[in-house]
Amino acid sequence: MIMAERAVPSRVVAAERVASEAGFTKSCAPEVGRLLKLAAASKPHGVVAESGTGSGIGTAWLHSGLGGDARLMAVERDEELARRAAEVFADDDRVSVLTGDWRLLEQHAPFDVFFCDGGGKRDDPEKVVELLAPGGLLLLDDFTPSPHWPPRFGGEVDEIRLFYLSHPALDATEVLTTPTSSAIVAARRL
Repeated sequence: MIMAERAVPSRVVAAERVASEAGFTKSCAPEVGRLLKLAAASKPHGVVAESGTGSGIGTAWLHSGLGGDARLMAVERDEELARRAAEVFADDDRVSVLTGDWRLLEQHAPFDVFFCDGGGKRDDPEKVVELLAPGGLLLLDDFTPSPHWPPRFGGEVDEIRLFYLSHPALDATEVLTTPTSSAIVAARRL
């Protein structure tokens, strides 16, 4: 049986072009992107957010699952990257790309889906959880899989991963996204 290649949404392709032109190499992997699309699609009327937009690849994956009544807020510190990412979504008024610190998202919370890929994940994890609506989904990527409990990284307990996986307001799990990377997917308890 011949398998067809999986389609990549056109805005993802556009954001990949922006990343290439800007020399930006810290973009969302396709395996994580498909997870983002699924999360956004699960909240068709939701408010979706991303910190650490970069060139807009993760934003584009979220957009590919965005419902007609949903809104997508993204923030990027790098002014040039934010401007170029915003251009990818200029024709869709459901999407706003903000320039600045991740805390700019606070005024748009609570979120039904929050892909915390930049600021917040490590520097203020409690605030990240507070930005979620009850039942809201949190996605965090760029972890190295650990077969241990508590999870370890570099021979030490991975405190940030442990924080999210054991937070009393979250139901969370870690999923393998590639053989060498994992993501945390969590839902805020009602």
